[in-house]
Amino acid sequence: MDSTTRKDLLNEYEDKRRFAIKNAEERKANFLLEYPEFAKIEENFTKASISYSIELLKNPNKKNQILSNLKKKLDDLQRKKDSFLKNLGIDLSFFCPAYECNICKDTGYIINNGKSVMCSCLKQRIFNLEYNKSNIGNLSKENFSTFTITKYSDEVNEEKYHASISPRENIKNIKKICESFIKNFDDPDEKNLLFTGNTGLGKTFLSNCIAYELLNLGKTVLYQTSSVMLDNILDFRFNKPNANNFIIDNLLTVDLLIIDDLGTESMNSMKFSELFNIINTRLLNQNHKITKTIISTNLSLNNIFSIYEERLGSRFVGNYNICRFFGDDIRFMR
Repeated sequence: MDSTTRKDLLNEYEDKRRFAIKNAEERKANFLLEYPEFAKIEENFTKASISYSIELLKNPNKKNQILSNLKKKLDDLQRKKDSFLKNLGIDLSFFCPAYECNICKDTGYIINNGKSVMCSCLKQRIFNLEYNKSNIGNLSKENFSTFTITKYSDEVNEEKYHASISPRENIKNIKKICESFIKNFDDPDEKNLLFTGNTGLGKTFLSNCIAYELLNLGKTVLYQTSSVMLDNILDFRFNKPNANNFIIDNLLTVDLLIIDDLGTESMNSMKFSELFNIINTRLLNQNHKITKTIISTNLSLNNIFSIYEERLGSRFVGNYNICRFFGDDIRFMR
């Protein structure tokens, strides 16, 4: 990400933070005007603190007694505040700023192990701007609420579909697997997902459904086509000017990585090694966090084994729920 874009993002965060704080201050000011008796309790808080501070300066040898009396006084005032607000059906959070992200308080950064690190909300903004772009930019339209099962045929045709159930029954089963994936995302035993099947059968749509739900749960989601992802990695390895290590770092640590169109890339030994490293590292949770991956491909499982060798194919069979999509192209159905 270039410095201008990053600066614009941080300015946007600062504006959001100021706006939230300003609204909270105005909300409290209006409340105090409407309820002067509550304003009096607030005023007594300040007066008590000042009074006891003066007394402490005059009688430092009575510090423990003075602080004990102050605590009793403030606790009594706090009970009055709580009771007053409870009678109105509100709590103290009413006066707090309504930040978009309560983790970083709209600063974009948090303290982790004594270091300032980027908050997941800012990471996701960068992912969306730099990498996801239009790929998962239509989540308001592509989510489970708009997912239509009836677009899939309820015909059982084993000769046509090579399955003993209908496309509709099959997609119902896949949807249940996806829902379990979301529900148990933080369970290390929950498998990743491999979507295989022809184009136009809903693989990308269901990936977007999952992304939408996980983003709402505060997870980070990074979408990459296999070809673009591997080309970017090699650009980085060869120190090309357009390379950016931000994406390389996050391919391994992002909560959910969606790799689309596996099989469309021009594969060579270097790309295979990079792809294997990504798949394997995320499977082993080598970054000390649970990460999951969704891979979407038009290839059959047999083709995956022949193209990517058993070393990678066995990872898919052992650690992924393999969902085979079949049926007729739903993109042209009403």
